[in-house]
Amino acid sequence: MNRVSLKHLRYFQALAQERHFGRAAELCSVSQPALSVKVKEFEQIVGVQLVERDTRRVHLTRSGIDMAARIGQILQAVAELQSYAQSTHGLHGILRIGAVPTIAPYLLATTIRNLTRYYPGLQLQPKEAVTQKLVTDLLEARLDVALLALPVSEPALTEVPLTKEEFVLVRPFEDAEKPVPDAKALREMQLLLLEEGHCFRDQALSFCADGSQRPRHLMEGSSLSTLVQMVGVGMGVTLIPKMAVALETRSVNVSVARLSPPRPTRTIGLVWRKTHPLAGKFEELARVCL
Repeated sequence: MNRVSLKHLRYFQALAQERHFGRAAELCSVSQPALSVKVKEFEQIVGVQLVERDTRRVHLTRSGIDMAARIGQILQAVAELQSYAQSTHGLHGILRIGAVPTIAPYLLATTIRNLTRYYPGLQLQPKEAVTQKLVTDLLEARLDVALLALPVSEPALTEVPLTKEEFVLVRPFEDAEKPVPDAKALREMQLLLLEEGHCFRDQALSFCADGSQRPRHLMEGSSLSTLVQMVGVGMGVTLIPKMAVALETRSVNVSVARLSPPRPTRTIGLVWRKTHPLAGKFEELARVCL
């Protein structure tokens, strides 16, 4: 007789999260047919229909919604158990580390090199996502630590500052000799920002905004690279973190300038759950990240 396995639970959790068989299969690194078969098998074992299937989207039944909530608690407990077992032998094994898109391309490789040098027993599993997704994954024990812009202001998480950096102005190359605009002048310019959901967008807006007055002209991009490319063809100006300058401007004809004081900055830190079994060791890990 078949019994429920962790694979059943993880596949169904992914489907409940994504509401799409293809995306859930990608999340679990399996084929879509394999995931579909396993979910159907899970339904047969528990003796109740959990999923309504149509050609466009997956819908959970009432039983499926209840089951997803219980499975989330079970898998979180399993992750905590694995972390506890790891904590009894020091930092080794799998460490799931997240980073936001405005940090990952510029710091994550350095962080991975440093951590594997100091902790050769670690097997790092990196993930890139926006802040809210990473915070949710931390809280639900799908991540161990994350590189984020602080503060996160989540009571269940510990935040340790690692470094502070400025934002710089990227503008068309022909504007290089012009005076650097202040925040008030930027509000009147065609300002290119990341789309909704990126914390860097909010940080840039907080510098340019004056109370309730936001920049007059806003355009959005999905990445810092896109924003710089748009500046290069004369579509406006943008702000990017200083760490991104070397990579993002190396093949684009733009100029980079420091803003006038008080310059906008952000603090980058390492974040983890306060209840994580390895929480006491993450303080040490934070010191060698960068």
